[in-house]
Amino acid sequence: MNKYLQLFRFANGIMGVLGVIAGALIAAGLDMADHWVRLIVASLVVVLFIAGGNALNDHIDRDIDIVSHPERPIPSGRMTPKEALYAGIVAFIASIAASFFLWDDVLSIAIVLAACVLMLSYELFLKQRGFVGNVTIAVLTGMLFLLGGAVVYNVGSVIIVAAMAALVSIGREIAKDIEDMGGDEGRVTLPMRIGVKGASMVASVTLLAGAALSIWPLITDMFGPLYYLILAADAVFIYASFIIRKDAHSAQKLCKYAMLIALAAFMLGAVYT
Repeated sequence: MNKYLQLFRFANGIMGVLGVIAGALIAAGLDMADHWVRLIVASLVVVLFIAGGNALNDHIDRDIDIVSHPERPIPSGRMTPKEALYAGIVAFIASIAASFFLWDDVLSIAIVLAACVLMLSYELFLKQRGFVGNVTIAVLTGMLFLLGGAVVYNVGSVIIVAAMAALVSIGREIAKDIEDMGGDEGRVTLPMRIGVKGASMVASVTLLAGAALSIWPLITDMFGPLYYLILAADAVFIYASFIIRKDAHSAQKLCKYAMLIALAAFMLGAVYT
């Protein structure tokens, strides 16, 4: 794989774009097409933002990744730490610059700027603080949906979806910390602080809370019948919540797949109302 493609992890960027589109669909339905230029700009902003965050992450975690992710560009010797740092800085600056093409929408620009502050704070300070870092990443995940809503001028309608996404993201982030305990030097993650059993319980609670929150749109008829696909995602989240302690790697992978199913449920439910 090209070292920059691997550094930026564009698959994550595509997931981010899907979050924005899902937020726009939930907020405006197919009328979101009326804002297609703004959606393209927002998608570019998100791809650049996630690329910058991943590059900065690989620069800072280069020693940890020797154990946890030896295949990545820096530990594998295909890229120097400075190259990753400069690539991350350029991507972040480009993301902020692109957001100003949404000049008539102060809320969208504010969301992007707040996300950049949170991401930089996470990589430089909060990552080492364990659970606070997990929550920060979860908030950033939820902000993707908020940006999608803001782009179509209806951010209020996506708040519950953003909250659900944030909750299940906390669970997945904790599962990843459990998986990476052997290589997490210089960090005090939640499983390090309270043990694998305690951290697994916290992760399970957030996953189950996210699954429970997803039922609210069914009760209120917020989406069309295809939203019932969310029950499949909930089943995976619930299963993952029960296996985190014994198999954190499988649990966090399952959560990622469940997030994709949930995205499909949101989007299909918003279109076919």
